[in-house]
Parts: sequence; C-alpha cells; structure tokens
Amino acid sequence: MKPTHIEHIGIAVKNLDESISFYENLLGIKCYKIEQVADQKVRTAFFKVAETKIELLESTDNDSPINKFIKQKGEGVHHIAFAVNNIEDKLKTTKDKGIQLIDKKPRKGAEGLNIAFLHPKSTHGVLIELCEK
Repeated sequence: MKPTHIEHIGIAVKNLDESISFYENLLGIKCYKIEQVADQKVRTAFFKVAETKIELLESTDNDSPINKFIKQKGEGVHHIAFAVNNIEDKLKTTKDKGIQLIDKKPRKGAEGLNIAFLHPKSTHGVLIELCEK
C-alpha cells in the first residue's frame, strides 16, 4: 500500500467542546478546525501535530458509528488514517490481498478528503482509514 504518512488518528469523544479544551491544554496548541460531517453523523475537531493530525469525533445521532463505539468501548482511539495516493487502486489491491473492506469505493470525509475504511475483523482489530486529498 505504501502510505505517504499517517494522516490522522481519530479519537471518539462524548463531548467535543470539553475534549477540545483538554487537548488544547495538553498539547499547547489550538484546535484549527471544527466541522460537521452530516452523512457520517459526526462533528469533528482537528489539531495538527507535525505531519499528523488528531481528529476528535463526537456523535451527532444516537445511531451513529461513533455513538455505538462509545457505548461498546468508551471514549478513546477509534481509528488510524493513512494518507495514500490513488485510493481506488489501493482499495483494489487491499481487497486482492484478502482484507475486508467497509467501503468498496471512496466517499467524502472531513476536510474534503476521499476516504475509505478497512474492516477491523481483517486488520487485527484496528479500524484503518485510507485518505486521499
């Protein structure tokens, strides 16, 4: 697959405003963007740490994947996202290697990225997101 870098680490949180305050205090940097992604039923906040971003994810709906995650596992690391070039080819190659895809085709995510997820059942329990600008 050869990702270019870790695009972001997604962290599921119950309260975005409280979590933003915590991470601003902890990291000594300001959140640079808050965005709602309606089709994913999530509100996000971003912090930039060198090449990598921290993405805080708050559910906007009881039926959202983030809300389900928090109910099952509590707040915490939700996924790791790798930046790739030519995401459609990467999905095909990944599928050909026997890795289960959640998204067979890329979709729009936060910050206008094309995204696709790999199923944690075939990635040793880690939800992996592929991202392309």
